Amino acid sequence: MFDFALILESVPFLARGAVYTVEVSVLAIVFGLVLGWILGLAAVSGVGWLRAITWAYVQFIRGTPLLVQIFLIYFGLPAFGIDVPAFWSGVIALGLNSGGFQAEIVRAGIESIDRGQTEAARSIGMSAFQALVFILVPQTIRRVIPPLTNELITLTKSSSLLSAIAALELTHAGQLIIARTFAPFEIYAAVAVMYLILIAILSRGSALLERRVFVNY
Repeated sequence: MFDFALILESVPFLARGAVYTVEVSVLAIVFGLVLGWILGLAAVSGVGWLRAITWAYVQFIRGTPLLVQIFLIYFGLPAFGIDVPAFWSGVIALGLNSGGFQAEIVRAGIESIDRGQTEAARSIGMSAFQALVFILVPQTIRRVIPPLTNELITLTKSSSLLSAIAALELTHAGQLIIARTFAPFEIYAAVAVMYLILIAILSRGSALLERRVFVNY
């Protein structure tokens, strides 16, 4: 029989896990955003070795499972004498993963802009760097907002993989309760509902942001 009382009793602890999930996801998306822009700009630069490094990095991120990347950070850093808590291992791993995907989003956004705008900027005396900063980047920001908000939603759901390194995010919080209560169905149902609430809030916020900033060309 479905135990609603157990769910109500578990909500405070699950809420702590949900807060942990939000904190990890927000920090990781910010880290990924910075890394993604650096790599995205490198990918469209005229510097061959920068483009090669970016290509190799993106291929590694896209070609390996996120769980393996999490393990590489969590177990790899201590192997080099760097002791990092599970929370920050999760932020680093998710941020590095997100940065690879965001790099492709930024690259595609820049390349979607008519090359004639760059040529026009150069014809009035702008350097390539000035054309990039003042002409291409502002337009790219508007164009990449929808896919970047989708990346945040994907990252939030992917944070459940951090349960594999005992990070106290929402899924792992549920697993700890299950180990004590032996009621997996009720607890995982509650976890699913909490994820739905988190994603609904993020989706609503993303829609509002897109309405305010996104401009169709």
